[in-house]
Parts: sequence; structure tokens; C-alpha cells
Amino acid sequence: MANKAQAGTGATAATGSGKAPDSARRSERSRRAIYDAALSLVGEAGYARTTIEGIAARAGVGKQTIYRWWPSKAAVLLEAFVDLSHQAVQGEVSLPDTGDLEADLKHVLRATVDELNDTATEAPYRALAAEGVVDAELGAQFVQQLLEPQLRLYVDRLRAAQDAGEVRADVDPRTALELLVGPLAHRWLLRTLPLTHAYADTVVEYALRGLAPR
Repeated sequence: MANKAQAGTGATAATGSGKAPDSARRSERSRRAIYDAALSLVGEAGYARTTIEGIAARAGVGKQTIYRWWPSKAAVLLEAFVDLSHQAVQGEVSLPDTGDLEADLKHVLRATVDELNDTATEAPYRALAAEGVVDAELGAQFVQQLLEPQLRLYVDRLRAAQDAGEVRADVDPRTALELLVGPLAHRWLLRTLPLTHAYADTVVEYALRGLAPR
């Protein structure tokens, strides 16, 4: 009761509204503004020309606010991109299982092609992939927070296919999935050839049927 009485005198007189400022809500608004600023600046100017000062100015916060929460612009970008990915995917996630493994994998890899070609996410994704090569700690976080959750979905789907007799029992799903996602990542990183749905379909066919004549 004493705390309520004090709030009714001192706090009300100070704010004129009966409520103390909600610092948590204000911090969340600032954090979201920083996420948006980091993603948009990397898309517009590129990673090398994006700075903490630039992110702070775009977000309307002081740069000390950013340094209080993150050690570097790479850390800001990683958290912003992870948040963006979580917003895009709501609820429980799994690969489709229609009983036709080839059709399901083609569907997923086509969607992956669309994501990799999306101009809204391509620049930050490339920046994180490149920076993760030279920054081991960031690279480990990039794999743990972004890549591994997606790769586990492939493992689960391939194990279900093993149970259904569509995949040999001696196949290691964790290795097998690299036959699917590896070629897409390779072509996307090098940018030497277009990344298309037709290419995704061919990758699935080669991975499932092998290269040796029957």
C-alpha cells in the first residue's frame, strides 16, 4: 500500500498521467528501429559502408544505445536478420510430407531459391555469410541461429523417408542433405550462373537418383 501511495503522489505529479514511463516498451521500439535501420542500410549501401553511426542516425537513437546492446555492426545485423526470419515463419515448422519425397524436396528447394533471390534479404544474408568467414564467433552464431534450425528440418524429413522405405537405411541424413542445399549455396555465393527453379529440380533429381547409369 505504501508503494501505491507514493506512486500516487510523486509519480503522478511528475508525469501528469498517473503512470511512470514504460522503459521496456521504449527500449523495444528502439530495438525494432535499429533492426530496420541495419537491414535497410546494408541493402542500400552495402555492408562495408554501413556503420554504427549510420544505423544510429537512421534509427533515431544514440550510438551509445547500440553499443550498450551489441558489440559490433555484424552483431546488430545478425540479430536483426534472425528476428526477420522468425517473423517470416510463425508456429511449428516442418518440411512438407505428402508421401512423395521428390515432390516435397523440389517444393522446398524452389522456395529456397525464391528466398535467396529476394532483394529484401539477399544483401544482409550475403554480408553475414561473408563476415562469418573471417569472424569465427559470428560465423558460429550464424550457423547456430540461422542455418542449423533449417538443416534439422531436412534431417527429420529424410529420416521419415527412410522409415517409409524411400531412402536407404544406411544413408546418413545429415550428409545427404548437403547434396541438396550445398549446390544452391554454391551457385548463390559465386553468382556465376542463375539460381532458378529448374536448377533446384535438377539438384533434387541428381541427389535422389545418382549419377551412375542403371
